[in-house]
Amino acid sequence: MRFVSWNVNGLRAVMKKGFEEIFSEFNADVFALQETKLQEGQIDLDLAGYHDYWSYAERKGYSGTAVFTKEEPLQVIHELGMPHLDTEGRVVALEFPELWFVDVYTPNAQNELARIDHRMEWDDAFREFCKGLEAGSLPAGAQAAAPKPVVMCGDFNVAHQEIDLKNPGPNRGNAGFSDEERGKFTELLDAGFTDTFRHTHPDLAGAYSWWSYRFNARANNAGWRIDYFLVSDELVPRIKGASIYSEVFGSDHCPVALELDI
Repeated sequence: MRFVSWNVNGLRAVMKKGFEEIFSEFNADVFALQETKLQEGQIDLDLAGYHDYWSYAERKGYSGTAVFTKEEPLQVIHELGMPHLDTEGRVVALEFPELWFVDVYTPNAQNELARIDHRMEWDDAFREFCKGLEAGSLPAGAQAAAPKPVVMCGDFNVAHQEIDLKNPGPNRGNAGFSDEERGKFTELLDAGFTDTFRHTHPDLAGAYSWWSYRFNARANNAGWRIDYFLVSDELVPRIKGASIYSEVFGSDHCPVALELDI
C-alpha cells in the first residue's frame, strides 16, 4: 500500500497551485492532509475513485484534517474522546481490515512555548489513543474492533533529533525543538512505534519537510523534518520505502510517503 501525507497550509489556496494534478500523480492508496483550514461545505472536491473523510475545527479557517482512501474503511473516528482536546479537527482515524490509519495535525507549542501545557496534554492523549487502537480499546461511541497495528502520519510539529533540522543550536528550546516536545516524541516511539523515514534513512541529513517562508529558507534548504509516518513496531518488516518529496511545492510543507507490503 502507498500512503501519502501533506500539510497543505490551506487547501483552498493549494487547489489554485495544482493540488489535483499532484494528488493524481501520487496515485496513493491513502492520502492524508493536515491544516486544511476548512469548514464543511467550503470546497467542492471530487476525487474520482476515492472516499473522503474530514475533521473540522470549530474555529473557522483553522487547523483541520482530511483523508482520501481508495478502500472504504470499516469505520472512522474523528476525536480522541476528550472534549476539551477535540475542538480543532486534528484527527481522522480509519479502520481497515489489516490496520488502523491515523492522520494527525499536532498542536503547535507557539512562540515562547505559550501553549506547551496544552501540547503536553495532547501528546499524552494522542499516544494513549493510538495504543488503544492497537489494543482494540476505542473511544466511547466507536464500534468494537479487534486489536490491530497502527499507521500514523501527519504534521507532528517537532523535529526529534538534531539531524532533523538545519540549525539545531539556535533553535534549541524553541517551539518544535524544545526538550519537552522532543521528549514526548521519544515517549511515542518508546510506546512501540517506529519512525519509518529514520528507520529507512538512519544517517541522511538535509532531509526536511517544512521550511519557513522567511529568509529564503526553502531555497537554502534551511528546513525541519516535522512530518512523519510512524508504524506499530510489528509492521517494520513490511516497510518497503519512506520518502520526502521536497520538489513538490504549493505549501510551506512538502508531501511525505510510506510504502508498506500489505
